[in-house]
Amino acid sequence: MQTLAPAQTAAHQLPQIAHPRNAGMPLDLDWVAAVQANTSAIERRTATLPGRRSVKKDHQAAWLCKAISLIDLTTLSGDDTWGRVERLCAKARQPVRPDLLAALGMEGLTTGAVCVYHEMVETAVRALEGSGIPVAAVSTGFPAGLSPLRTRLMEITDSVAAGAQEIDIVISRRHVLTGDWQALYDETRAMRAACGEAHMKAILATGELGTLRNVARASLVCMMAGADFIKTSTGKEGVNATLPVSLVMIRAIRDYEARTGFKVGYKPAGGISKAKDALVYLALMKDELGHPWLQPDLFRFGASSLLGDIERQLEHHVTGRYSAANRHAMG
Repeated sequence: MQTLAPAQTAAHQLPQIAHPRNAGMPLDLDWVAAVQANTSAIERRTATLPGRRSVKKDHQAAWLCKAISLIDLTTLSGDDTWGRVERLCAKARQPVRPDLLAALGMEGLTTGAVCVYHEMVETAVRALEGSGIPVAAVSTGFPAGLSPLRTRLMEITDSVAAGAQEIDIVISRRHVLTGDWQALYDETRAMRAACGEAHMKAILATGELGTLRNVARASLVCMMAGADFIKTSTGKEGVNATLPVSLVMIRAIRDYEARTGFKVGYKPAGGISKAKDALVYLALMKDELGHPWLQPDLFRFGASSLLGDIERQLEHHVTGRYSAANRHAMG
């Protein structure tokens, strides 16, 4: 099996995981070619999800607190400033008002991570020092992924050196659209090696891959190349996370674990802004993959506004009143 070269590791402690890290495997083109996706069946299955799993009152509050612990709280705007990132990190440390958390018995709750551009990594690392919250950096020519490979690899190395414990890379969509699975595998494998001990989330940009079969094949190839997570979207595409895409990727994860024994994480990103949507995704994960994939080492939401709506729902649960959305700003 091809081995991964070591790279400079972050000076900050990496999140602990309860399972062996995905080491990847040689590219199996026969397996990739055999992958199918029954679009009509997938759409029928996911159309039933919102009505099949309903939780209320204390149970709903507990699931929403779980969702908070799985959020990669994100700011990826061209007008990001150091002050905005510092405020976002303060929100990650204290995602819900202390009095509400006390009423829920959830003191100490934090988000799963904070996700920023490379330029803001050092600021986020300083702001989160001592919290145990990892910093994730988007890299490799985010969001298009069209810069030269050597430049993309240098971005990864620089972000890891700055303290990023997780790297969200973007794949080259053209390799999927042209069926060049060897090129996709080789690039993703090189990026995984550049990450070293930092965990790598491979962003597929599923809204630009054309078909659900392409989504399934790209998911499989990225896992073969050693991705620790597969992620739907950059959040910048016209279509981001959807339930059909999620089902396809989740079942690819299940098949990969059955064949290799390695657990790979999943991150839906983009377009998940309501608490009720988060509950549907959690139900899907529990139905398809089970309890281990309801932990931060195997599941994350890529979101910003989602946290505000969850906090608003929790306040209603505790007080019986809905507050204005502008009272739950991210920073």
